[in-house]
Amino acid sequence: MTEMTCNGLTRRKFMTALSAAPMYAASLAASRKPNILVIVADDLGYGELGCQGNSQIPTPNIDSIARNGTRFTNGYVSAPVCSPSRAGLMTGRYQTRFGHELNAIGRQNLRPDVGLPLTEVTVADQLKSAGYATGIMGKWHLGGSPNYHPRKRGFDEFFGFLHEGHFYVPPTYPDIASHLRPNEPPYDDANPILRGTRPVEEKEYLTQAFSREGVSFIDRHADMPFFLYMPYNAIHSPMQAKLNYVLRFGDIGDEHRRVFAAMLSSLDDGVGLLLGKLRERKLEEDTLIFFISDNGGPTAELTSSNKPLRGGKGQLWEGGIRIAYMIQWKGHLPAGKVDHRPVISLDTYATAIAAAGGKLPQGRVIDGVNLLPYVSGKNSASPHETLFWRYGGSLALRKGNWKLVKQAERGGPQPAFQLFDLSRDIAETADLAAKRPDLARELRAELDRLNGQMVEPLWGGRPTKSP
Repeated sequence: MTEMTCNGLTRRKFMTALSAAPMYAASLAASRKPNILVIVADDLGYGELGCQGNSQIPTPNIDSIARNGTRFTNGYVSAPVCSPSRAGLMTGRYQTRFGHELNAIGRQNLRPDVGLPLTEVTVADQLKSAGYATGIMGKWHLGGSPNYHPRKRGFDEFFGFLHEGHFYVPPTYPDIASHLRPNEPPYDDANPILRGTRPVEEKEYLTQAFSREGVSFIDRHADMPFFLYMPYNAIHSPMQAKLNYVLRFGDIGDEHRRVFAAMLSSLDDGVGLLLGKLRERKLEEDTLIFFISDNGGPTAELTSSNKPLRGGKGQLWEGGIRIAYMIQWKGHLPAGKVDHRPVISLDTYATAIAAAGGKLPQGRVIDGVNLLPYVSGKNSASPHETLFWRYGGSLALRKGNWKLVKQAERGGPQPAFQLFDLSRDIAETADLAAKRPDLARELRAELDRLNGQMVEPLWGGRPTKSP
């Protein structure tokens, strides 16, 4: 008797093909380039997330990235303020290699010579050339004149603003709690919300608007690999929060702190929407996710705590440059891992390009490294032997657990270098330079060698190359 057929196949051949389908689907999934999602908080203190030890402000969605991936306790950024930190993130290079050392503030953002140099190759440039849809929803702060626009730096889509800050809603907006400083900068001056290059009137609370746009981007590009950069301006000043969020924190007596908590809670909800959309579109195992802050928190301005670290935004003490750093890639990287090896935001560049199967740009030093072998367990060494920082008149070097730092104070005398053992003194309280002069000299020589590779700042300050 002839076997029954289905579309011309014998039953036996049909069943064989059917049994092979899951393997074929798995092969297709394995060959798919992963989506890349980079989420950046603005001015978030080191100690402000639940997974970092804060029990006052629940952040379950951000915490889930650590729970489902790896949290680095020694994660750093390459600068203690917004614009140069972002320049390093976008290029995988110490921004002092190409002069983007200092911050751009106010109308300085409009100067044609202020912005991420056009000679630099962004991660968006690289991923776009690898076939990715690329989008940014949020704060740019890498140049406000047309040549530096995100659409000219590798991004297909842009929704956000170009300067360092923006009101979350107009100051007189109803149902908003504000804790504005008396001389709050005119953040919206010549700094509109843009869709592409066109100014738009945005009526939604800005954190929620960026989340909305990010969710839409994921939805529209779910069938192809995408790179979505989500640089929120939360929780950067001005201090503005929706009242329904403020009411979540009625047990916090200080109004300033209550508004901060509400802003952070709104950010966490936005991250939850992004993660939820990935789950809805069954993209979790196809998406490599990073979460960082652009620098440490300015505690006096925002209440953002960097505990147990010393200092904050604008300084090369740990509180200015050590940040919450997490990476998740479900099904590919371990979950629930805490890694104590030093890493830096520059590594995001090399890691994303490696995950996408791309190549690093030639003819330039890339300071970041691909973290995938380290996070996966294939490489047990430290990703970095040394890390280097220069910001204005301040310099720092970390080698192993030792840190050499010279933190300049505005208007103060030229400070001496100090030496700290971060394995015993995370708060940088005990200067060991006098007790370990040979080690201090060794680290100083290494710092001078690296500093000699850097160039002078392109704008905004005195020469800093000579320590």
